[in-house]
Amino acid sequence: MTSKIVLPTPPNPVGSYKAGIIRGGIGFVSGQFPLVDGKLAFTGHVGAELTTDEGFEAARLAGLNVLAQIARLTDQFNTLDGLLRLDGYVASAKGFLDQPAVLNGASDLFAEYLGEQGDHARTAFSVSQLPLNSPIELAVTFAVKS
Repeated sequence: MTSKIVLPTPPNPVGSYKAGIIRGGIGFVSGQFPLVDGKLAFTGHVGAELTTDEGFEAARLAGLNVLAQIARLTDQFNTLDGLLRLDGYVASAKGFLDQPAVLNGASDLFAEYLGEQGDHARTAFSVSQLPLNSPIELAVTFAVKS
């Protein structure tokens, strides 16, 4: 990794669960939001209060928090074998259909920061509401070296 991107401190969970966990060589990062210093940088629905470009930036910020959680779990990526899957939830206005473009904010970040280890399968979900009025929530599965 030669990226000049600086990762934030991994955010604490907003409920009674772990922010990330590794079991049997597979790591799971719980839903991450576009938090900066513990506060949402964006709120609302993409396609209403937020543009597609703002949604892209929100996904990138949530992606930074995903990377921070993975760094914490993998000794600063030393035991990371690669990402496997990104599940991206986009709080969307009725009729908004560009969730894939929004989630590119995270996917592009992972490729930029991790190179080939950032390659992943992905599912984009359109939802009516997310916790805290977040526009984005990302959950990631990754492989750990044995």
